[in-house]
Amino acid sequence: MHSASVWLSSLTLAAAGGWFAATMFAAPATSKEPRFPQLTMDQLDEKQRPLGEQIMKVSSVGIGGPYNPMIRSPVLGQRLFDLFYYLRWQTSVPTKLNEFAILIIGRQWRSQVEWFAHAPLAAKAGLSPDIIAELKANKRPSHMAEDEAAVYDFVTELTTTKKVSDETYARTKKVFNDQQIVDLTAVAGNYVMVAMMLAMAEETVPPGKEEPFKVGE
Repeated sequence: MHSASVWLSSLTLAAAGGWFAATMFAAPATSKEPRFPQLTMDQLDEKQRPLGEQIMKVSSVGIGGPYNPMIRSPVLGQRLFDLFYYLRWQTSVPTKLNEFAILIIGRQWRSQVEWFAHAPLAAKAGLSPDIIAELKANKRPSHMAEDEAAVYDFVTELTTTKKVSDETYARTKKVFNDQQIVDLTAVAGNYVMVAMMLAMAEETVPPGKEEPFKVGE
C-alpha cells in the first residue's frame, strides 16, 4: 500500500489535471434512472469502505466517475485503483505520450468523459493543439514528432488490427525501451476498459459542461 504522503502528493497532481473532477459529477446519458446510482461513503459496506477511504485520500470530489460502478466489486475495484495509480503517476512512458495514448483510445471509443478529462491534460503536458484537434476529427495527425508517430501507429494498429507488424514494432523500438513498450500497451488496454466501464454505466461529462463529441462526430 502506498504511504499517505505519496497519496497526498498525487492529490495535488490529480487536482491540477482535473481527472478526478472530470469524472466525479458525471450524469447518466439519458433522463432515465441511472444504472448505478451515486454511492456515498455512508452507504458502503465493510468490504467497500476500505477502498472508498483510499479513493477519498486522493480525490477531493469523492467516489464518482468510474469509481462509482467499480466499488460495487470491491476486490476488482482495489486492483484497478492500484493499476490506475501506476499508469497515471508511475509509468515509464513520458506524460505527454501517455496522455496521447489515452486520447487515441478515447477517440476510438468516442468516450465523452475520457476526452473531456484527458484532452486538457495532454495539452498541459505539451501535446500540440493541432495534434489534439486532428485526432478529435478522427484523422491521423499530420505533424507528429517521431515518438508521437510511434505512439499513434503502435496504439492504433494494436487496437484496430489486434496485432503489431514488424515494421511498426521496429519504429516503436527506436524510441522506446522494453518497459516503455509494455507500459504503453498496458495504458492503451486499461483505457479501453475504462471506456467500457463508462459506456456501460452511461456516464457523461459533468452537468453544465459541453460534450466534446457532437452527434455524427
